[in-house]
Amino acid sequence: MPVKNRFAELLPEITAWRRDFHAHPELMFDCNRTAGIVAGKLRDFGCDEVVEGIGRTGVVGVIKGRSTASGRVVGLRADMDALPIHEATGLDYASKEAGKMHACGHDGHTAMLLGAAKYLAETRNFDGTVVVIFQPAEEGGGGGAVMCRDGLMSRFGIQEVYGMHNWPGVSEGTFAIRPGPFFAATDQFEIAIEGRGGHAAKPHQCIDTTLVAAHLVVALQSIVSRNADPTQEIVVSVTSFVTESQAFNVIPQHVTLRGTLRTLSAEMRALAETRLKSIAEHSAATFGAQARVDYRPGYPVMVNSAAETDHAIRAANAVTGSCATAPLVMGGEDFAYMLNERPGAYILVGNGDTADVHHPQYNFNDAIIPAGCSYWVELAEQRLSAA
Repeated sequence: MPVKNRFAELLPEITAWRRDFHAHPELMFDCNRTAGIVAGKLRDFGCDEVVEGIGRTGVVGVIKGRSTASGRVVGLRADMDALPIHEATGLDYASKEAGKMHACGHDGHTAMLLGAAKYLAETRNFDGTVVVIFQPAEEGGGGGAVMCRDGLMSRFGIQEVYGMHNWPGVSEGTFAIRPGPFFAATDQFEIAIEGRGGHAAKPHQCIDTTLVAAHLVVALQSIVSRNADPTQEIVVSVTSFVTESQAFNVIPQHVTLRGTLRTLSAEMRALAETRLKSIAEHSAATFGAQARVDYRPGYPVMVNSAAETDHAIRAANAVTGSCATAPLVMGGEDFAYMLNERPGAYILVGNGDTADVHHPQYNFNDAIIPAGCSYWVELAEQRLSAA
């Protein structure tokens, strides 16, 4: 298709942007360099409006079509932040920042949306307005929520919003999506257990917090096996077991458990929180100990709306000729906050046979750039068709 051919021509330029972002990763809201480059390029492209500082370091570009009589406004979002991982790829454009790495492909997401913005600003072959959104702090900072609190949707009149993520293990440049719940809610918990410490040779004089914690690690799995509807997806993972003593002969006074709880519905999310607190407190009490639960709600369930998912499928089909059904994902995605504000859809684009995301040897596959850029343009032009 013509758009894809155009992006094949632009591939060296967009790849250079991507590799520059890769070499200079920034964490959370500290995306000043990346945001500055993005804003500068959007101005160079001739966007009608470029606004910085939405969501602290977020950037928004407004591109009006040849006509805006339809009054329709579509938002396209990419994330900009990296991860606190030491890169192990050995690439000549590897991270220059120790302990920071674009291990999730946000460098590629940003570059692809910039490429689409360049094309859309050149051609303006649509009736309405495209709003390109560059978001910081997807990796745990809730940057999507912060941008929404700053009035992103209302200020720019966004009526529907779309996101995209690369996906290792899926054929290069192909697309996959599903309607309804897609990515999980990502809550965290910390359980502080207090007993009675003492000498390991005198356990009868102690309330053994390690014993309580060990029972609790197992008991929490009953939330999945005996409390949740078997047809509902839920994951409970205890990922940290910390005692206050490293000695061989000490029963510690305190033990702390930490972990994550993943669900795909509001009902399961509420049930899991209630059961986790009850199991922790009552299990500890059975042994004469106390458990205090600090439950920390994270990103909500990300839900693709039905009509917008269909729009995304049509755009993907126009680019590649097909769009697969994506699996449910128990990972989190803070694009969920934007989908709570407006209808929209999130799609996956195959990264090919690469290391998985969040791995020190991961690298975004530059060969998928034309497909990703073409999808953004096709989606915008279909949704804002003058026909």
